[in-house]
Amino acid sequence: MTALPRAALRAEAGGALGPHRRQSLGLGAGPPGSLPARLAGQCQLLRPTHPPAPSRWGWGPRGSLGERGGEQGCRGHMADLPAFSRPVSDFHYVAMDFGGHGLSSHYSPGLPYYHQNFVSEIRRVAAALKWNRFSLMGHSFGGTVGGMFSCIFPEMVDKLILLDASPFALDSNELEHLLTYRRRAIEHTLQVEASQKPSRVVSPAEMLQGFLKNNSHVGEECGELLLQRGATRVAAGLVLNRDRRIARPEHSFEFISRELFVHGIRRLQARVLLIKALQGYCDVRRENDADREPLLFMLATLRSTLTERFQFVEVPGNHYVHMNEPHHVAGVISAFLQSSGPQPGCS
Repeated sequence: MTALPRAALRAEAGGALGPHRRQSLGLGAGPPGSLPARLAGQCQLLRPTHPPAPSRWGWGPRGSLGERGGEQGCRGHMADLPAFSRPVSDFHYVAMDFGGHGLSSHYSPGLPYYHQNFVSEIRRVAAALKWNRFSLMGHSFGGTVGGMFSCIFPEMVDKLILLDASPFALDSNELEHLLTYRRRAIEHTLQVEASQKPSRVVSPAEMLQGFLKNNSHVGEECGELLLQRGATRVAAGLVLNRDRRIARPEHSFEFISRELFVHGIRRLQARVLLIKALQGYCDVRRENDADREPLLFMLATLRSTLTERFQFVEVPGNHYVHMNEPHHVAGVISAFLQSSGPQPGCS
């Protein structure tokens, strides 16, 4: 197993988890054998069989896991943490890359990147960290993975923070496309594996411009931050770390019916904060953004089922508001993490 590069961001070192620390995990997107890179610099092995590459951010007894999906991995959460974490000094933060993203290793040939796999990776990280209960924070695809984890393992999640994300991907607008998505995912994977082309090497400037072109809501400064973890420097320039078999999000999503959505939300034990960017998006398919009915159904279900355990906040900004303008979400997230509230059945 080869060593990973040093983590891109240096920060105050966080000590080992003590018996009274609260855990918090931030989700990005990792497969068997990856190495966890500490935020303070040193690379450290969890175990050879544990996939994702987490980065730790210090201070206190409680903890939070942050997830990141898409092309970003956990680097975006690492950039976000200083904005909202200092007032919450009794938390220990860990941001993780899912398999094929950031500093996590790629899946073996023939093993697809499916939603359920990413859910399993959260459980692996929690087991490696010996966390039995923690909070989850996820942006976009990472939030959807965190939502499914919170329903499959409800006793493990204290609080769930969704940044411009849905806890599940509804099949409402996607029924006629689901089989096409499955076919495209398989064909794309076979094509990439058969080509055996080496990763394309480009200059840092070209890499940044290409990234910004494909992620129009990301500012240049944020793009540079994301590429610190999303790309690796080689002799002739940079190569992207993301596995080329990962294409569009809908190729990995587990779309569910409304009936299963309601059943899943009923299983939730966590308190839930959903932050929606006013210029963000909720649906996987961009052309469906104007249809707010699935969003309204989701919000109505969360409110009626979770009652006082659910908080919904709309903030100005686009899908990457937590990176572009973190002050819009920092206070909301800090207050939510520090708050206490009703437990299931106590509303």
